[in-house]
Amino acid sequence: MDTFAVRPRDTTCHALLYAAHDAFRRDLDRLAAAAAAGKGRASHVRAGWENLKDQIRLHHDLEDRWLWPRVEHAVAGRRVERAVLEEMRAEHARIGPLIARVDAVMAGGGDLPAAVADLREALERHLRHEEMSALPLAESALEAGEWRALADEARRGCDEGTPLFVPWVVDGIAPVERSRFLTSLPKPLRELNRVLWEPRYRKRRLWSI
Repeated sequence: MDTFAVRPRDTTCHALLYAAHDAFRRDLDRLAAAAAAGKGRASHVRAGWENLKDQIRLHHDLEDRWLWPRVEHAVAGRRVERAVLEEMRAEHARIGPLIARVDAVMAGGGDLPAAVADLREALERHLRHEEMSALPLAESALEAGEWRALADEARRGCDEGTPLFVPWVVDGIAPVERSRFLTSLPKPLRELNRVLWEPRYRKRRLWSI
C-alpha cells in the first residue's frame, strides 16, 4: 500500500525524519566518491563514516523503538498496514550486515567501492520504500498529539546527539533546504547551532580528503 490519507503531524518530527534520509544519501555519495578515488581509508573519510554509522543507528532506533510501535498500535488488526511495518524492521536488519561489511573492508582491505555500492543500493531502496509507504502510513495513522509526544520522546532520548545531528543535516545542503530545516527547529536550538554546534562540526572536517 503506497498512499494513505495524510493527517496533520508535528512538523519538527516530520522534518527530522526526511532530513536524515537526505543526509544519509549525501554521505554515502561522499563515501562512494572517496572509495572510487582510492581515498576511502583517509582519516577524515573514516571519521565521516563513523558519524554516518552513528546517525543511521540513531535513526533506526527512533523508528523501531518509538515510531513503528505507535503506528502498529494505531493500525491493530489491519493486516496490510502491519505488513508494511514488518517490512521496515526486516530492511533495517538487512542493512546492519552491509554496514559491517564496509567496516571490515576498511579495516582489513578488499573491494571498498563494491561494499559501499551494495550498502548504498540497499539503503536507497529502503529509504524509498519508507518514504512511499511507511511514513505516509504513519501520517495517516497518528494524530497530531501523538506526533508531538513522539517528538518529545525523541528529543529526550537523543539530547546528547543533537549538537552533532543538526549541523550534520545542514552540511553542504542548498540554502532553501537549509532554511526550511532550521526554521522547523525551536529558536534556541537554531542559535546554539549557529554559535556552537556548526563551528565545532566544521572543525572536524568530515569527509575531507
